[in-house]
Amino acid sequence: MNLRPLHDRVLIERLSEESKSEGGIILTGNAAKKSNRGVVKAVGAGKLLENGQHRPPAVQVGDTVLFKEGFSAHTEKQDEKEYLIVQESDILAVIDA
Repeated sequence: MNLRPLHDRVLIERLSEESKSEGGIILTGNAAKKSNRGVVKAVGAGKLLENGQHRPPAVQVGDTVLFKEGFSAHTEKQDEKEYLIVQESDILAVIDA
């Protein structure tokens, strides 16, 4: 992969779509809800502060994260996979296994 996010941006590979509803009904096509979880594939140097230094990112490559739904993220397709480029502030939590 040749995408390298800048500053406080994070590259996330979205986990597979949720194909079951909470009640156990199998969803297909447009009814399937896109997952708001993903795996961090790359991180930028961190938020650029007023003094010119970068604040290190709180996430790292390999973290499984939960991100906001319905926000504006840039979507990029590469090697038949969908990646999201989001700001670090759009990540809500790191999911520990």
